[in-house]
Amino acid sequence: MDEKQTILFVDDEVRLLRSIERGMLDEPYHLLFAESGKDALKILAENEVHVLVTDMRMPEMTGLELLKLVKEQYPQIVRIVLSGYTQVTTLLTAINQGEIFRFITKPWKMEEDFKPAIRQAVEQYNREAERDRLLAQLAESKQGHGP
Repeated sequence: MDEKQTILFVDDEVRLLRSIERGMLDEPYHLLFAESGKDALKILAENEVHVLVTDMRMPEMTGLELLKLVKEQYPQIVRIVLSGYTQVTTLLTAINQGEIFRFITKPWKMEEDFKPAIRQAVEQYNREAERDRLLAQLAESKQGHGP
């Protein structure tokens, strides 16, 4: 895949989004930012997003609510939770209901924690997309042959 993968970061703390933007400048991705779940859904409707990174605690729509909607509407998107809020029940719910790929705790180390998690999520997306492509190819070739 030659085109840049698109990563959407969702957090109600603008300062944190700017920090992520600065830290990810040298990475080969197309970066999008949303300050709420509602904004994130608008961006998702207008862009092909490969990886979603969301905070859990946000006003109006929680990260968990966003993850559930994204899982239903855009199941191919690899989902990552970014949070300083590590209450185990909330974490388990996010993992079980949102099928998240990774959980990154705040504060994180950009080079050691953050970038590798994003890279792995993009690789996961690419693997799934390739698998889906091969399955579709296989299904097509089977249709072309009679019994």
